[in-house]
Amino acid sequence: MLDAALLGNIVAGAVEEYLAGKKGAGPAPSLASGGKAPGLSAQVPDAFGQDWGVPSAGQNAGDGGDPGERKTELLRRMMDSTSARIGVGLAGPRLRTGTLLGLRSDHAAARDAVFRDVSAELLERLGMPVVQSRCSGRQEHITRPDLGRRLSEEGAAEVRRLCEGGKDVQVIVSDGLSSRAVEANVENCYLMLADGLAAKHISLGKPFFVRFGRVAVEDEAAELLGARVVCILIGERPGLATAESMSAYLCYDAKVGQPESRRTVVSNIHPNGIPAAEAGAYLADLIERILQNKASGVDFKR
Repeated sequence: MLDAALLGNIVAGAVEEYLAGKKGAGPAPSLASGGKAPGLSAQVPDAFGQDWGVPSAGQNAGDGGDPGERKTELLRRMMDSTSARIGVGLAGPRLRTGTLLGLRSDHAAARDAVFRDVSAELLERLGMPVVQSRCSGRQEHITRPDLGRRLSEEGAAEVRRLCEGGKDVQVIVSDGLSSRAVEANVENCYLMLADGLAAKHISLGKPFFVRFGRVAVEDEAAELLGARVVCILIGERPGLATAESMSAYLCYDAKVGQPESRRTVVSNIHPNGIPAAEAGAYLADLIERILQNKASGVDFKR
């Protein structure tokens, strides 16, 4: 078990190495052997009541000032560079109240994102008819992903009836594992995508929504409609950083049962990642290149 001094040296060294890498500098000295990096011998209590090894004044050339302030600044810069929960501190052996309440709130939001339905008003506004996968309900959708990869018999018949085949691109939207992601992003993303494809004179089929769907349900849709490229906009599994992340999975000449390596994916479409409108414009350009290359996934040359 690591003692506090060695653990402090490792953490401070890792922070310095990370920040150095962000600036394009060389790596910090390795601590894998258990040795100390230069200038990491001082023990300074931080704002969270823990002693960490940090560079002390005069130990590194050009260093100066309070070593505690330098460590606090390193931690602040690290916290600003990531949405991960670092530097949250403890109250005795427990998480602080604010941190614990934040975790519970984010976990509740993640659960809501999985179990709620996408707004019917949104789908009506976008002109997207609703079909269903072979899952009978939300619980089966979560426990049987294989059923979410295929359309129900009624759904497949409805797609044939409503959608014209033989288009260059077929767009599908699905709740996946986050209805909130769809509600937050799909309108701006789809409208920008549709405008981009129209400007490039690429034909687009009538979009539709698959309830209880998984990514591979796009393969069956592509086969049913004979689309050259299929694109599914789907809610991703929510985490404690965001419950509103949507992804786009694209495939050229998709077939049921194909390997996942044939897909091209654009992920992290959400307000704090790739903005939805920007993602839609990028997808239009990406689809154009996929059509030109007649390939997607690992075979696609960007």
